[in-house]
Amino acid sequence: MNGRLVGLPPLVDEHTRVLVLGSFPGVASLAARQYYGHPRNHFWPIMAHVFEAFLASGAMPHCDGSYGSDYAQRCRWLLAHGVGLWDVYASCERQGSLDADIRHATVNDFSALSAACPQLRLVAHNGGESYRHHRHAQALGVPVVRLPSTSPANASWSLERKKAAWGAALGPVLVG
Repeated sequence: MNGRLVGLPPLVDEHTRVLVLGSFPGVASLAARQYYGHPRNHFWPIMAHVFEAFLASGAMPHCDGSYGSDYAQRCRWLLAHGVGLWDVYASCERQGSLDADIRHATVNDFSALSAACPQLRLVAHNGGESYRHHRHAQALGVPVVRLPSTSPANASWSLERKKAAWGAALGPVLVG
């Protein structure tokens, strides 16, 4: 083990309607101090697809489908469209980036999210490891869904299938 790893702070604000919960940042994300920092992770392209689809349909005329390459710009882009990010685990021990290798994990305290995110309408778990802790998110009193992991390790789902699943789950909440 590489010792105890500490995750990233929540990326949320008072306009967050959808909270995407991962399990714990991978090695590349921790090193960069960025959510979904691995260049092969599908998260950012999936979110661009979701917003571009709503922009093209006219359902979200205020939507900007371009998230840019700068991480700070990407974060502002997500928050401006009502999407926040966090992880289920605050800290853990793990060698490498695989969820299967997470040991001695401490779950984040979700109790303060209701006050920080008064417009929260959906919690979307990014993959199965995150969803194992859905009871913590259910305590927020909003619907909770499991989505296919955006990780490159989730090779059983094509990028197109992931885009469709994420769009179907997030669309009604982001547009409504």
